[in-house]
Amino acid sequence: MTEKYGRSFTGKVALVAGGSRGIGEGIVRRLASDGAAVAFTYSNSEEKAKRLTSEIEAAGGKALPIKADSASADDIRAAVDQVVKELGELDIFVNNAGILIRGTVGTYSLEDLDRMLDINVRAAFIGIQEASEHMKNGGRIILIGSNTAVRTAFPGASVYSMTKAALVGLVRGAAIDLAPRAITVNNVQPGPTATDMSAPHAEAVKTLVPLGRMADVSEIAGFVSYLASDEAGFITGSSLTIDGGYIA
Repeated sequence: MTEKYGRSFTGKVALVAGGSRGIGEGIVRRLASDGAAVAFTYSNSEEKAKRLTSEIEAAGGKALPIKADSASADDIRAAVDQVVKELGELDIFVNNAGILIRGTVGTYSLEDLDRMLDINVRAAFIGIQEASEHMKNGGRIILIGSNTAVRTAFPGASVYSMTKAALVGLVRGAAIDLAPRAITVNNVQPGPTATDMSAPHAEAVKTLVPLGRMADVSEIAGFVSYLASDEAGFITGSSLTIDGGYIA
């Protein structure tokens, strides 16, 4: 790859769940740039997934796109099995897949609640369970949560905040369970980040950030890369916020 950041994942295998766009795409690009063979799942963005794969391979990296629905336990398990079969045992697993369905408490439907829980919480648990079974000792598991676990700020985000807060407890317990194998488990909580999805709300949100701007996707990806590295081997069970002071 053309860009170098001072750490190498050469010979390592990574899987990013939800990696075809936004923060997930940034993480895929960064891990590939750092030398890892990176598989990533996508649900609907097939053209973006193909383009991302082509760009990584053109730059000398290795990428493997896998169509999978994070609401399906079978799809998650099949994705991990495919990675192991084609690339080898996992060294790094990043769960970035997530959705946001807004709605106030009084109007929120149980169908939307179940879907939010399935993708934002249940899929994270299944991903940890399945990835750790096929992961080398000393591996890295990283969830992408949100600083809304700490500060909701806007009406209509109660369920989303709840699902992201659930990840805080999940990584604590999983970190203890997997500690005998030296597998670390952490949760990255980004604040407002500049993506296509956040663009319409950027100006309003920036006023809430003390640094006065949105995060760049590369900043979130760089933090994930650090947590996936040997340098971060003593960090586990943590929920780490990167939000420009939003919750300060």
